Amino acid sequence: MYFNGICFITDRKYSNLPLYDMVNIVLRAGVKCIQYREKGLSRRTIYENAVTLRKLTESFGAMLIINDHADIALAVDADGVHLGQDDLPLREARKIMGNKIVGISTHDLSQAKEAERGGADYIGFGPIFHTTTKDAGAPKGVDNIRIIKENVSIPLVAIGGINLDNIALAINAGADAVAVATAICKGDIAVNAEKFVRFFKDNYSCSLLYP
Repeated sequence: MYFNGICFITDRKYSNLPLYDMVNIVLRAGVKCIQYREKGLSRRTIYENAVTLRKLTESFGAMLIINDHADIALAVDADGVHLGQDDLPLREARKIMGNKIVGISTHDLSQAKEAERGGADYIGFGPIFHTTTKDAGAPKGVDNIRIIKENVSIPLVAIGGINLDNIALAINAGADAVAVATAICKGDIAVNAEKFVRFFKDNYSCSLLYP
């Protein structure tokens, strides 16, 4: 599956647009990975939204990753699931997901190593910079990206406070890709998404994490 370096994380907090419209705009801008993150709705509604997003992402040839819910990810035939440290253990998620993508959020080297040992396909690492998206703790900084990459071989997706002013710092430190919510949702979503896509086209070869 083609993945061009940027994953858009859905965030209703910073956009008044309906979920479908928000994701449709981002996909039209050229983003090839959508991470559906939803903390405030029932599992039934999350499932129904995921069904809609699966159809939409498929029409654009884009990846869909579901946050937290491995069973929903499998039910809608999403490309994968993204877990938090307090979610279902990696090995149990793998039993559900089979050969599909299983990623996990990490916040230090120990967690990153454990994720690799546990069979994760990639790690999300952060927050790299200050973020208001959620209570994610103190920024880790780009130096910790270098440390993680020296010790872990699976792809690292940098997350937390990523914007157009600092994205190059994260990529140059070794991040394989970035996950972005606020910097796309706030303001003109289409323009913001296009700028991120253009950044990778102009400066870096595209990532093929999951061909």
